[in-house]
Amino acid sequence: MMFRAPLVVRSYECDSYSHVNNAVYLNYLEYGRMEYLHEVGFDYKGIVAEGYYLYVTHIDIYYKASAFLDDKLFVEIAPAKLKKISGEFKQRVVKEDGTVCVEAAVTWACVSSKEGRPARIPEKFIVPGLYPEEGDTLSGVITQN
Repeated sequence: MMFRAPLVVRSYECDSYSHVNNAVYLNYLEYGRMEYLHEVGFDYKGIVAEGYYLYVTHIDIYYKASAFLDDKLFVEIAPAKLKKISGEFKQRVVKEDGTVCVEAAVTWACVSSKEGRPARIPEKFIVPGLYPEEGDTLSGVITQN
């Protein structure tokens, strides 16, 4: 499932060059992932309550174009991989006119909060939206080697 989360650039997200600061895009990607998890019915609070965290372990990010104050953006997200303890999302931040600002591949892992080590994702938290589907990949988004 490919999902789009809308947002509007706020003044405090812009830097001295008057465009969105590169670090802010990481927040946009996080926002998009959380909105996606809500949309697919993933019980994030439940998995944390049971002693597991989902940590971002790696991000490949490419900055393509600038966004500015009041630009309407969309954070696009699609699952790319799902393994026993980890997964990957492809993400893109695009302007309303379709201009791509950022492309990213985000790898995450399930970690036991008690042991601080990678752990198998509990079966009851595996929802269909975590699995990549044929045709779901974001066209042109970078891939990890």
